[in-house]
Amino acid sequence: MSESSFQDDVLHELGDDKLTEIAGLLETDTAGARDTVAQTVGALTGDLQEKAGADDDDGVEVRQAFAEVAEPPLQGVATLGGGLGGMLGGGMMAGVLAKVSKPVANAVSKKTGIPAPTIARVIELLIPVLLAVFAKRAAAGKAAGTPAPGTAPGAAPAAADGGGLGDLLGQILGGGKK
Repeated sequence: MSESSFQDDVLHELGDDKLTEIAGLLETDTAGARDTVAQTVGALTGDLQEKAGADDDDGVEVRQAFAEVAEPPLQGVATLGGGLGGMLGGGMMAGVLAKVSKPVANAVSKKTGIPAPTIARVIELLIPVLLAVFAKRAAAGKAAGTPAPGTAPGAAPAAADGGGLGDLLGQILGGGKK
């Protein structure tokens, strides 16, 4: 059994209708939209992982956002259909994604030649989808018996913002590395 990549999960959650909408926005076909979404998701998750490893305020914020995603109050229900930008019910992670969207849009724009404002609009459409996939992956990890961050058997108790981060990121992002 192969575990699906984070990008595959995002594309699946996105669905044909949203992918077609993104293709129209990008003035390309669905294959081109799929490629751009995959590049954008890869850049977003890579940036999140990099920031999560930083020992600064951004790192703390990203780690807290991942911890919040791993412990959603309604086990993912509040993150679905979160409205424009996914801010409603998306909590801290929606804010983190919005914050990294501009640098990611600029980076993807440089790689693809697609204008950064267009990539930024794609990211806006992706935020609610990313939140849903984060929540589903966190819930699936729990269902598979993955303990809460910092409570792994044999592990030292973790600080609320840092312990078990590698496990948490691996659980939520899985194969979503750059």
